[in-house]
Amino acid sequence: MGVRSGNLTVDELNRLIDAREIDTVIVAFTDMQGRLVGKRVSARFFKEEISHHGAECCNYLLAVDVEMNTVAGYAISSWEKGYGDMAMIPDFDTLRLVPWLPGTALVIADLHWLDETPVPPSPREILKKQIARLADKGLVAYVGTELEFIVFDDSYRSAWSKGYTGLTPASDYNIDYALLASTRMEPLLRDIRNGMEGAGLYCEGVKGECNLGQQEIAFKYDEALATCDNHSIYKNGAKEIADQHGKALTFMAKYNEREGNSCHIHLSFRGTDGSAVLAGDGPYGFSTMMEHFIAGQLKTLREMSLFFAPNINSYKRYVEGSFAPTAVAWGLDNRTCALRVVGKGHSLRVENRVPGGDVNQYLAVAALIAGGLYGIEHELELEPIFEGNAYGSDAPRVPTNLRDAAALFGASEIARDAFGADVVEHYLNNARIEQMAYDSAITDWERVRGFERF
Repeated sequence: MGVRSGNLTVDELNRLIDAREIDTVIVAFTDMQGRLVGKRVSARFFKEEISHHGAECCNYLLAVDVEMNTVAGYAISSWEKGYGDMAMIPDFDTLRLVPWLPGTALVIADLHWLDETPVPPSPREILKKQIARLADKGLVAYVGTELEFIVFDDSYRSAWSKGYTGLTPASDYNIDYALLASTRMEPLLRDIRNGMEGAGLYCEGVKGECNLGQQEIAFKYDEALATCDNHSIYKNGAKEIADQHGKALTFMAKYNEREGNSCHIHLSFRGTDGSAVLAGDGPYGFSTMMEHFIAGQLKTLREMSLFFAPNINSYKRYVEGSFAPTAVAWGLDNRTCALRVVGKGHSLRVENRVPGGDVNQYLAVAALIAGGLYGIEHELELEPIFEGNAYGSDAPRVPTNLRDAAALFGASEIARDAFGADVVEHYLNNARIEQMAYDSAITDWERVRGFERF
């Protein structure tokens, strides 16, 4: 990957600090919920101290719910253990400018315990473990994520005060590929695209989507870790830029009863020598490895769904005829299947259509790699291609709720072998906490139906 304008070396950062062009460095990581969290530190302190040994943060950052409440059930962090520290160790390959924040640079960190060992439940660490498994087989994963969002003319603080209801979407009708209505959002969209370019991402373009105010900004594929790091920076930065425009945007999997926000993930393997190992002389231009790769994805998709759809709301997307998948099937350029195979040669890849915009991309890509490796290692036979409308098929179904997905994940020996029992239990606890919170909540739907008429 070539160095682009926003990427920085340590020497370049130090020169900018000395010239007083950079005064703040953000040290950040992605938490369980897929949020970018961390610290802003003064640039001089980063240069003199943090760059050499990292920065501390409380280990409860991997043991809280979405509201940042401390919750029970986590082995790594609790009141009984005193809520001690983790170390954020900068990965200087991720160092970059943040053009939408004046005088600011950012670096992604790995999480270590204070004895310098990695923190296993860290999403980035989970993905790095799967990347290392691939490397042992002479393989490299390339990934692209297609993240959709919905734009509102309300600010975030206004949306909060309204309980996120009664908001004004930034368009009035379906704007899939439409230019006119999307142009009204172009000042915001342009700032996001240019901001991400300035932060070292390779922006391909933007297009309208089906829901009101819905858009997708696409970025060029890269090696798996780089793509997932960039995904976090883009998702956080897009919200910050929207806030600067007095608007709000959401990556919720399903904001309303119209089309949800997807995050289709494209995955391909290559040899460490750059060879196109998935392409071959078999049917559809597949190699034997490609057949095993897809078969592994199909075999593990249901039991890995917790890593593709981590929230209660995630499962509201899976509606027949909605372009969100319901059938665990594969097809060539078939958007009704959970796995859509596209490309040829080096670009031959599997698009997994299960994740929504709320996905933690590190966890999802780790699950995709683990599933593909399972198929390759066990030489699984690929089931016949599905042709036609998979919504009406008798193929196995994607889980329809978090409770079922968690049960499948907890019973998965494949997941335990790939990620470790400690990681599986950690994310099962997160699912239990979310399920309990939802089960105890009283919704507007219940009040409307029951207040007067029951």
